[in-house]
Amino acid sequence: MTGPATPDEDQISKLDTNIPHSARIWNFWLGGKDNFASDRQAGEQILAIVPDLVTSARADREFLIRAVEYLTGEAGVRQFLDIGTGLPTADNTHEVAQRVAAESRIVYVDNDPLVLAHARALLTSRPEGATDYIDADIREPDKIVREAARTLDFTRPVAIMLLGILNFIVDDEAHTIVSRLLDTVPVGSYLVVSHPTTEVHGDAMTEAVRLWNSTGGAQMRLRDQEEVASFFDGLELLEPGVVSCSHWRPVAGHTSQEVSHFGGVARKL
Repeated sequence: MTGPATPDEDQISKLDTNIPHSARIWNFWLGGKDNFASDRQAGEQILAIVPDLVTSARADREFLIRAVEYLTGEAGVRQFLDIGTGLPTADNTHEVAQRVAAESRIVYVDNDPLVLAHARALLTSRPEGATDYIDADIREPDKIVREAARTLDFTRPVAIMLLGILNFIVDDEAHTIVSRLLDTVPVGSYLVVSHPTTEVHGDAMTEAVRLWNSTGGAQMRLRDQEEVASFFDGLELLEPGVVSCSHWRPVAGHTSQEVSHFGGVARKL
């Protein structure tokens, strides 16, 4: 006789493995093993249209690394709210931040059971800092902030990380959510966004999104550079602005090829 399922086991048992999920497809593209046949099939179909998406996935992760290194090393940020975490891989937000400042505090937010189970197992903090994990949808900003306040001090600057997540908000609610999140953090906080665009391989990207939207997964949309930049309205957008993730303050050893994911970092004034 077996005992009751643990919360993680109970969550994972509710997975519909027949419907592809963006986090697991991303994991597949990056060479991970935390994906199912439906994810691999959808991932292969999308790559047949846009082969460079593997490079985009890597460039997006490298953008996260450089942005967090800047925020901790130069801007002095010690708190991060990472929404749409995705499956753990190398150089997660807390690992990058705590390499620079061990006392950094990070809250991860996702609503995928597999992501949350892996996060609790693998995203462990250094003793000087802290990590926490919230089961929530980006469309629940009030819940996110309320639960994140267990770990983060919202009277001090917070970096809000929205990498590859706003594209799943297909209407103007995306701007409302960003505004709501920014309203909860003080001056000196930062917003980090990456987003798939039509700026590179536009026709192929449009076809890839059409294919994705037919799979039964969460609906997605592309935005152009100007639309991505609009998420930073009213903020101090750092140089070089909203650009291909690979071109945001590049460093040796990181992807240099222009990719379809664009990103930017801005400070709340």
